[in-house]
Amino acid sequence: MANTVNMSQYNEQAERRKQERRKQGKMRLSTATVTRDNRETIGNVTVPDYRIRCTDINVFYGDKHAIRNITLDIGRHEIIAMIGPSGCGKSTFLRCLNRMNDTIENCRVTGKIMMDNQDINDKSIDVVPLRAKVGMVFQKPNPFPKSVYENIAFGPRIHGLAKDKVELDEIVVTSLKRAGLWEEVKDRLDQPGTSLSGGQQQRLCIARTIAVNPEVILMDEPCSALDPIATTKIEELMDQLCADYSIVIVTHSMQQAARVSHRTAYFHLGDLIEVGATEQIFTKPVHQLTEDYITGRFG
Repeated sequence: MANTVNMSQYNEQAERRKQERRKQGKMRLSTATVTRDNRETIGNVTVPDYRIRCTDINVFYGDKHAIRNITLDIGRHEIIAMIGPSGCGKSTFLRCLNRMNDTIENCRVTGKIMMDNQDINDKSIDVVPLRAKVGMVFQKPNPFPKSVYENIAFGPRIHGLAKDKVELDEIVVTSLKRAGLWEEVKDRLDQPGTSLSGGQQQRLCIARTIAVNPEVILMDEPCSALDPIATTKIEELMDQLCADYSIVIVTHSMQQAARVSHRTAYFHLGDLIEVGATEQIFTKPVHQLTEDYITGRFG
């Protein structure tokens, strides 16, 4: 997989920390630990080769300030996981990356999100090609009420990516193969996408996303509705796809974040608390809030 985090080491260290808390009646603190009150982001938020650069992103739902002053790069060919308790702002931030928040009434986004030397929040940006370039895979599989073939062909057709039926067929086959689904559906292309199993439907949605040649794939808890076998297939697929795409995944599963990601960003109550290499975040977190969360103190 993408990550080298040793899960047994992670579990052993988490249990040891819990035992220390029981003995001491409080969290273990080291000279490197940053206290809960310090809300400045810990870690390097930039990367040398970025695909998307977010600077001072704020999101408001009416009067509610949902996320505050988030600055973070999304690297090329990396998987970055966003973790944190429910309501912490990770999904809200994810939706900023292809302006899905535009669809929410009374939502206002400020700050800059640079991609291809353009601020995607600029009013002149057409969100249709943007959302082809920055594709989204949702928590619940959502295939179109069309055939397997038409689910994949729909995007390339409306974006003019195929000049004839031969090219369209090639895109469909290639996308299904890259999503690891071709062998399972090659004799069922005319059947409804909704007739597939949950895990197959999610891979169909991934195939639909990559059919329009995106550069970034956003995944909002893509495995939360899937069984362990289907989850493993999706995680293996992410590992393969990051050779060609940047992948941003929101997950409530810390084990999944440890397995698939290169970097991890921890959110808490609208703030980006800590970001760093996944192994460091899970074995040597610097911020006390990160420590609290990964050791099960809250969340």
